Amino acid sequence: MDFLNSLGLFLQVSVQTGTHILFGILGGILFEKAGNSNLGTEGMMLLGAAFGYLAGMVTGNPVLAVLAAGFAGSLGALIYAVIAITLRGNQIVTGLVLTTFGTGVASYMGKTLSANPLPDSVTVPFTHKAIPLLSKVPVIGPMLFDQSVYVYLSVILAVLLFCYYKYTRWGLNIRAIGENPAAADSSGINVSLYKYIHVLAGGFLCGLGGAYLSLVFVPCWQENITAGAGWIAVAFVIFCTWNPIKAIFAAWAFGALKGLTFKCQNMQFGTQTVAIPGQLMDMIPYIATIVVLVIMGLRFKKENQGPAALGVSYFREDR
Repeated sequence: MDFLNSLGLFLQVSVQTGTHILFGILGGILFEKAGNSNLGTEGMMLLGAAFGYLAGMVTGNPVLAVLAAGFAGSLGALIYAVIAITLRGNQIVTGLVLTTFGTGVASYMGKTLSANPLPDSVTVPFTHKAIPLLSKVPVIGPMLFDQSVYVYLSVILAVLLFCYYKYTRWGLNIRAIGENPAAADSSGINVSLYKYIHVLAGGFLCGLGGAYLSLVFVPCWQENITAGAGWIAVAFVIFCTWNPIKAIFAAWAFGALKGLTFKCQNMQFGTQTVAIPGQLMDMIPYIATIVVLVIMGLRFKKENQGPAALGVSYFREDR
């Protein structure tokens, strides 16, 4: 029973550790299904983390803090959309600039944020909310049914996004735009409008991912609070083959690897305890991500490929 309790606790922490990654992946899927490369996830997450924390600190309202984080991410996405969609700028460069911009803004704001803690009115609503009976199930109970409402929200959004792409006309339209925007335009689909909506929605989700760190997971302000999570999310969009359901398990697997690094820092071999440097253990999740992406790159399957028009700027007069 002790083993089952320990396993359930480990999986519970793994889900919590991967939740911000899941928001970033879902935001990236919205970007890339619309045909827009997204290297600005890190910047939008940092904007969400900073403005969400600021709103929570000033208003003491958790809902306003979350909304502020989402809209901050959308504001960053709007900058990207104007340059990459309207002005047809280079999407890769624009994403990198957005990350630099978000990092700079969050770093500047951090000088004020780090000296002001969040009020209890913001942090308490995000504490664990156990679902009666289900949370008592061994192993999966703590993992799935004894979490913050923020964790539940991430899973619900992933399922809704999957259903949106698979079962709705709007989801089919945006998939068509990602594959061939000229053909979609010829069919009467407003390509630019669809792209703007999905890019802004993707930025909103990235902002929520950043706010999860500053409002729920930590919750206090730390310099570079995302610690490269946005870049991992970019890689995991490919790893989960642009599938929101797979994104759930990809994010949780990353969280499990992060949790494993803490448990394995002191290894017991007989009577000897071997201390492994924490920095070395922290590399494991990122190395695993690279290995998986390389393996996937060697498997040239159609279902593993991204949208055909990904990264290609569309100009209506060119068709």
